[in-house]
Amino acid sequence: MPYILLGIVLILVLWVVSIYNFFVSTKTRVGAAIQEIGNQLKRQAELIPNLESSVKGYLKHEKGILEMLSDARKMVSSGKDASKKISELLPKLQVVVESNPQLKGADVVTNLMNDLRDTSDKVMYARRLLIDLTADYNVKRVTFPSNLVADMFHFETLKGLETPESGDFTKVSETDTKTPKVNF
Repeated sequence: MPYILLGIVLILVLWVVSIYNFFVSTKTRVGAAIQEIGNQLKRQAELIPNLESSVKGYLKHEKGILEMLSDARKMVSSGKDASKKISELLPKLQVVVESNPQLKGADVVTNLMNDLRDTSDKVMYARRLLIDLTADYNVKRVTFPSNLVADMFHFETLKGLETPESGDFTKVSETDTKTPKVNF
């Protein structure tokens, strides 16, 4: 009989320890998820403006080449001396023989759009992880019998994502939480 009682107490202690460990480890993972959101928001705030300016520069360069090509064609068709204009244009084009150079503006814009989508997906995934972790924690916090362990060790309900988040574990400013606008 004492072994049965000892076995029940041991099982109860192991259960309490496992529930306690769940709460502690989930709180730590929630903190890490908040840090990851901050990391992705920082990435977004730093990456998007740089990509935008790079694409703008490339498109401006491409526009200049097209304008020079058009001017050279006008000179040739009007019979004016176009050799100077063509000699200025040729080093800027990687053309063998074609009527129009193949410029890569569409590829650059497509790559920008892919990077924007990738960044948005990473932020969304980080937020989704935080929401899931917080929900799991809070469900366990209020359901019987794990709520007994939560109350015994004073585990409080977690709020989840609040933006901008303040605290020791993240340094995301209010500006970093705003979605950047891309203008060409």
